[in-house]
Amino acid sequence: MTSVTIAPGSADISAAPRITGSGKGRAWAYVARKAGLLLLTLWAAITLNFILPRLMPGSPADAALAKLAQNGPVSDATKAAIEAQLGVPTGNILEQYVAYLHQVVTLDFGVSYTFYPQSVSELVSTALPYTLVLVGVVTIIAFVLGTLLGVLAAWKRGTWLDTLPTLAGSFASAFPYFWTALLLLFFAGYVGRLFPTSGAYGPTASPQFTLGFLGDAIYHAALPALTILITSLGSWILGMRNTMISTIGDDYVTFAEANGLKPRTVALRYAARNAILPNLTSFGLALGGVVGGSILVERVFGYPGIGYLLFNAVTNQDYPLMQALFLMITVSVLIANFLVDILYGVLDPRTRR
Repeated sequence: MTSVTIAPGSADISAAPRITGSGKGRAWAYVARKAGLLLLTLWAAITLNFILPRLMPGSPADAALAKLAQNGPVSDATKAAIEAQLGVPTGNILEQYVAYLHQVVTLDFGVSYTFYPQSVSELVSTALPYTLVLVGVVTIIAFVLGTLLGVLAAWKRGTWLDTLPTLAGSFASAFPYFWTALLLLFFAGYVGRLFPTSGAYGPTASPQFTLGFLGDAIYHAALPALTILITSLGSWILGMRNTMISTIGDDYVTFAEANGLKPRTVALRYAARNAILPNLTSFGLALGGVVGGSILVERVFGYPGIGYLLFNAVTNQDYPLMQALFLMITVSVLIANFLVDILYGVLDPRTRR
């Protein structure tokens, strides 16, 4: 019997041709176009972040002056001293823009009004590791676990392996973040006393790279991490399952099955590899949003991450802190989108055309 060579067709990225010299040139041109778009978008985001706070009515020092005015009139000298102490911008708009660009390059965003006299850079550098460990690690775990469960549910569609994860994922995703957080906080924190109810570590611990502190930090992060995992897992499962079901019906998957390939090979190398692209886009956006933290979850559990810091900054009209956090979140999303675009070009060479 004559052997048949599988040729799934142009839609199968697992059988993509090897990159030749001209293909490498197109690949580098693709990367250069995406890099140029990233730089242009980054400049627009930085400029917009400069303009928006200056469109708000009033001066950043108005809140401090309003408190002083309760005890009597505030002199011009006192007002000027407070504005200088808080780092209120001076000069014309062009001079302020140049100074702002220098702040962005040097990562010096001034002093926080809420946590005075701490600098914005110090506050962000302290809160960022907690958010990256909590939200970042849980997002990666939820993506990997949800994608695998989605593949399994689609491949075993119509069986209990399809019904159980999809129903559980849909049920968990129906609850908002703060509701799930409050339920876990009440039952596992106050009633069961299984986990701490607030903070990133115990009152007697001090942040340092020791096994004792790391264990204490993981113990305190258990409930916030479980909240994020429960509420985000369903979307990954349903997204991957729905996309893969449509991919399973393509001709190249049927042809691969007809040629006697192992079901696991067909499911992973043919169907799942093509179906994962939409999930990969969502994952890139989710990773970009990791830097922003999970505001509601961190607020409910009093977790000292970026989300908790951003809530305090908005509540207290802390413009320097808000400006730094918004810029950091925007830049992280743009970089994540850029990396996803490059990864798209690797997984599916058709996108480079």
